[in-house]
Parts: sequence; C-alpha cells; structure tokens
Amino acid sequence: MEQTDATTVRALLSRRDLHLSLAVAEDDLTPGALEQPVRWVHNSDLADPTPFLSTGLALLTTGTQFGEGDDAGAYTAYVQRLVGSGVCALGFGADVVRAGIPPLLTRACRTARLPLFEVPYRTPFIAIAQANAQAIAAQAYARRSWALAAQRAIALAALRPDGLSATLAELARQLDAWVGLFDAAGALAREHPAGALDGATAAAVGDEVATVLRRGARAGSSLQVGVTPFTLQTLGRRGHLRGVIAISTGNLDQEGRDLVTSVIAMAGLALEQNEGLARARSLLRAGVVQSLLSDDPTLARRVARDMWGGLPAAPVTVAMTDAPAREAVTEWLELRAHERGRRLFFGRDEQNLLIVVPEGDADDLAELAARFDLRIGASEPGGYGAFARAADQAAVALRRGVGALSWFRDVASSGVLSTLHTDAARTLARAALAPLATHDEDAGTALVESVRTWLEHDARFDEAALALGIHRHTMRARIAQAQQLLGVDLGSFAARAELWVALRALA
Repeated sequence: MEQTDATTVRALLSRRDLHLSLAVAEDDLTPGALEQPVRWVHNSDLADPTPFLSTGLALLTTGTQFGEGDDAGAYTAYVQRLVGSGVCALGFGADVVRAGIPPLLTRACRTARLPLFEVPYRTPFIAIAQANAQAIAAQAYARRSWALAAQRAIALAALRPDGLSATLAELARQLDAWVGLFDAAGALAREHPAGALDGATAAAVGDEVATVLRRGARAGSSLQVGVTPFTLQTLGRRGHLRGVIAISTGNLDQEGRDLVTSVIAMAGLALEQNEGLARARSLLRAGVVQSLLSDDPTLARRVARDMWGGLPAAPVTVAMTDAPAREAVTEWLELRAHERGRRLFFGRDEQNLLIVVPEGDADDLAELAARFDLRIGASEPGGYGAFARAADQAAVALRRGVGALSWFRDVASSGVLSTLHTDAARTLARAALAPLATHDEDAGTALVESVRTWLEHDARFDEAALALGIHRHTMRARIAQAQQLLGVDLGSFAARAELWVALRALA
C-alpha cells in the first residue's frame, strides 16, 4: 500500500511556497513529532484557545495574547495547554505584532518538545490553511483512486484458476504486507510472500490463530510480535470456522479496511464452495479405497491418475486410523497430498481412514498422529494386489499396538497370543476357568496354579511337581481333579490348548 506523508507537520514545513521555518531543532522534539498528521489548521490569539481546538490541529498565532510583562510561567502554561489538547504544532506569525518569535515561547516549546515554526510576514495564515486542506483532499483522492485500483486488481486475481491464492498474493502486494491463510486446523496453508516470517514470529502468530479457532466465534483480533503488528480475521460462520487470515499490518485506514473486508468475503466464499467440492472428493476417494480393497487396482489406478496424478508407487505402506470424520484432519491430508503429489493418498472405508504412502516414507504418518492426537496402525510394505491384506494388518496394528504410530511387524513379533488381551477374551477365559477358581476359593486348593505350572512344563508331571515343590502323585491327583471339574479330557492336545489360551488371556 503506497504511503503518503502529504499532510504531516514535516510536509507542511517543506512547502516552499509558504516559506515556513522550524524554530526548535528537530533533536529537541519528541521522536516522530514532525511525522504527525495535520488534520486541520486554525488560528487564534486567545490566551486559552483549547476549548475550540481538536487533536491533530496546527495552531497559528500572532502573539497578541502575550503581554510585554509576561514571565516564563505564562508561556509555559500556554504551551502546556496546547500540548494537553493534542495540538501537533504551533506556528507564530512574525513581525505582525512582535518582531520574530518571543524567546520565552521558543523555550517553552522546546521544553514541551512541541514543534514551533515561524510564519513570515509575507505568508498569510489563510494560505497555510488552504495548503493543508488541499493536501488532505489530494491524499483522500489518491486513497480513493488506490482503493478502486486495488479492488479491481483483487477482482481480476480472483478470476484466475488459483483464485484464492492469487487473491491473497494481490492483497499482500497492495498492502505491502505479509498475508497468511491458516486452515481450520490452524496450519499455515498459504502465505505471501513465502518465508517472510522468522520462526519465532510465525510460531507466535500460529499460537494466536489456534486460540482464535478454539473460541469458534467469528471475530477479529490483533497482536504485536516484536515491532510487527498483526491483524487476524476469521473466515466462515460461528461454530463452523473455515480458517483465519493474518496480515502483518496494524492500523489500516478506511480504504485498507475495505480492501481487507472484500478479500475476507471472497476467501470465505471460496472456502465454502470448496467444502462442497471436498465432500465430492471424499466420496471419490472412498470409491477408490473400495476398489483397492477388492485387490483389483485397475479402476483405482485410472481414477487416481486422472484426479490426482496417480497413486503412490509400490511397494506401499497402508496405514489406518479410527479418527472421526474431522474436517481438520481431512484438510491437513488434502494439503499434504497436494504438496506430496503421488507420494500420499488417503480415503475412508466404511469405518476408518486409510492413508497410503511409499515404503519407508512415514514422516507424514507420524506428523498426523502428533498433530491431531491420533492412533495409527501401519502395515508391512506390499503391492496393490494385496491391498486388502495390508489394510487388515494396519487394522491389527491399530487395535493391538502401543503408542501413537504402531507397526504390524512389531505387533506380529509378539505372537498370536498377544491378540487375546481383549475384554471378550478375558470374559470367556474366566468362564472356562471358573470351576477351578471356585473350587480353589471354597476348598483352599491350588488347582489353577497347578494346571498352569503343568502346562508350562509341557504336561510333564515330574517337572511340574518339582517346580511346585510337591510329590508327583500329588501333582497327578490335582490334574485329575481339575479334569473332573472341567469335564474335559486333558489327555488331548486340543483340551490342553484351550485351557492354556484361557490362562494366557488372564495373565
């Protein structure tokens, strides 16, 4: 956004046709005092004109309010009144009533750090007021012209194929600022210019965006990171926010705010339209997943090639998560799929979300689990002809694994019996062992422990008896009693295996 200083104190003093001169050195003024805007010019010789003044006004006087016998206190009080009313500069008409500027007035302005300038006799006060009014009008016209040109540029950008990104880039160019679009998950989806923020600043803005999204209400907010101000504005409707636009600029004028408002409206509309497209894409992805699960990838390959450039190259890892259909997860995966191209595919089956990545490429899986606090199971690498088996492996890893990202190879290494640790298996095991447990409790025997030890020693009586520190005949008697209570023949392998599984399920 092109900035202009046509209405500042410095610009007014720089007008050669007015012949004004600063009477107090700039080093003696408040930093930035000459950059203050002059909103109007007024003249008064009242001893106390402050009831008739407004902030940002440059006051002109000929000094008739000062008497010959006035002391420094009178001048100091006069200047302090002006400063308290927000006067940005004081102009003194020299050689009208007094020769030059009274030294006590100069001293008082220097002490108060108020800009004081001399108006020569040949420059009428009305010329200064007219010059400032013309500058204000010219600046307003320039801003209106800029706003019209900027709105036209934004509208043209919105017509491009990448309309949303092009619109944000044009907004950044027009405002000469950094503009970032954060998605509903709080991730930075687009920024212009790219990489303009350092890591700490980007993290601070991201934290504020996350806070705004958690509130779930349409709102604007602002924050200061170091010396850089940021303005944030939500996109979407209350309870259904689509994202946040962040701009590295502070106080925008009306034209700048109008431009930002139009971009927010365009972006919100684009994101709402994208929601319908996202639903269609989701259904299409689900169809591709169903085709892959049939282990005939021909149709899936054709659709994926036409829509997304193709599927990840085999061998691939199939991952699964039981995350609910959260928009934030889907949007994050869409963004990653767009960035990765053929290196990531995802879609839903009837219950779960499946993610397909090339063998050894698990960074996105780990980041997804960490970002959204998900549990993910991942299969062994394989080809698309065995996709259904890989999906089954991912499901097992998801159910049996430990941690955010679990691999089937780790679960498989723990053996088949590791799958018994479920509520259903434990319920069945307690029912199978109930006759022995009840007898132990009522009679004070140790049949459950005796059977477990006997099975652990491959049903050998002597070794089991030695392990328990009892006689082998006692061991035989206990197994015979257990066999009678259970109503099974423990001489058969099948009966012993069933009993062993029950014991392991309760271990």
